[in-house]
Amino acid sequence: MNKPHRSFDPNRVGRLEAVTWVSYYRREWVRFLRAALLVTRHAFGLSWPETLKAAWLVMRANQFWAPQVDNDPDRARRAMERFYALLRRKYDERYDPHVAATLEVDWWRIHREHQRDGSPLTEEALIEALAKLYAYAYGVPEESVRLAAEQRALAMRLSDRWVNEGRDLDNPLVADERAALVRSYAALLAAVHVA
Repeated sequence: MNKPHRSFDPNRVGRLEAVTWVSYYRREWVRFLRAALLVTRHAFGLSWPETLKAAWLVMRANQFWAPQVDNDPDRARRAMERFYALLRRKYDERYDPHVAATLEVDWWRIHREHQRDGSPLTEEALIEALAKLYAYAYGVPEESVRLAAEQRALAMRLSDRWVNEGRDLDNPLVADERAALVRSYAALLAAVHVA
């Protein structure tokens, strides 16, 4: 039988994660935490006490990362390291939580730098960073999670446009972003379900 974090519902998780992204960029931390709780619960199949702890760690990591100026990548990485350690203990995974957290915060950095005009980083660098994280965390080949990474990068591009256009909840880009996240999770599930 597959472990819960390898047999999630991609539609539910993708839709919930879209809520976390929207609330993150609108700095609606209560809404973010509520959605993060549900994403964590449904994506990783944790007990409610574990879900509370994991979602709190993800929210804190995002808060440390969020400021454009004077953010704290080291504290963000440490919070994500604790998150990955929790999952490793729960499911007897073989990855190093420090490495997983470093890969996580690295794609955050690449995404932020890619958003800036004149950045030498391309969307391909973001896709590669995402695929590297997925492959490492799930113990699968990078090429098997490439589509998941591409769809997540597309969701980010749509989200970035939405942010630049004013963060209006009625903007159709929100639905497009949500659909890309669902496709990303469907591709990830296909890659890790049997691993």
